[in-house]
Amino acid sequence: MLVTPLCLMLTCLKVSPDRSQFFRYESISLSCEDPLNSTDWKVKRNTSDSGVRLCSSGWGFASSGFSCIIGNTYPTDTGVYWCESDGQERSNVVNITITDRTVILESPVMPVSEGAPVVLRCKAEKNSSNHKYNFYKDGRIIRSKTSGEMIIFSASRSDEGLYTCSASGLGESEGSWLTVLGDWNDQQIQLTPGTLSSSAPPTAPISIPASRLLCHLIVGIPYLVSTILLGLIYRDRKRAARMVDKRENVDIIMERIV
Repeated sequence: MLVTPLCLMLTCLKVSPDRSQFFRYESISLSCEDPLNSTDWKVKRNTSDSGVRLCSSGWGFASSGFSCIIGNTYPTDTGVYWCESDGQERSNVVNITITDRTVILESPVMPVSEGAPVVLRCKAEKNSSNHKYNFYKDGRIIRSKTSGEMIIFSASRSDEGLYTCSASGLGESEGSWLTVLGDWNDQQIQLTPGTLSSSAPPTAPISIPASRLLCHLIVGIPYLVSTILLGLIYRDRKRAARMVDKRENVDIIMERIV
């Protein structure tokens, strides 16, 4: 899974396996990862079948306070998933689709950064070497492969869009939206806890209190400063050692001359 700079600083929902589409009866593990404290967070979801519900309240098994496992998935598990703290702070939102179709598209759950490689895989429920795979972006075919794998070697904003794939004789997958992040302003990931469709990017802003962001900065800055200081100390020690060596060499030369 590609981790965005935002996820290095704030709480993120991690999905394993790292994809947004699953066949019926597959298992999914969801966990809230926070650089400071994961125990304060719980996994929640919003589905068309049961609305907004916490893990273990009719779906999933909470293996710990900050993680949740769905043992056997069904199409009714299709929805929007996120982490939420007791103070109602929210992480990134992930759209998960459980399908009865015989083909799925494996694509990154998290947004990817510009310049990063992206791998898309078209997976048939029953694999066969005879399949021909087509990849589509925004409804138009962009690649035909026999391997079922498509690689974007350096993602750009033009690669952002709705992707699907098909396998010959088996039909087409559901759609998954690929988000490509640019500068820091673009990395204010957009969330929609009420949106259930994976065919469009989220539209509501993430809820990140300024106090929490300040807390992460306060924790991170001392590590950065200490790293810089250690680098400066190491550089000065090497410089001093070179000066000592030069002085000793000069002393030896002077002794020989005398």
